[in-house]
Amino acid sequence: MDIALLSMAMNQGQVQQQASMAVMKKAMGNAEQQGEALQKLMSSADATAIQHAAQPHLGSSIDVKW
Repeated sequence: MDIALLSMAMNQGQVQQQASMAVMKKAMGNAEQQGEALQKLMSSADATAIQHAAQPHLGSSIDVKW
């Protein structure tokens, strides 16, 4: 067996593993940001419900143009 070929194969495996870990960390960071945004949206929904109770006519219809 060729030592150089074996070394290249091992290094390629390490690079692939490092790339996979980098992609996974990026995905986890994105998921964390989305979770925080969802929590913020849910907390602001309470304020929106209070505002809607004070002004029930607002937001009851949507104009859509194509």
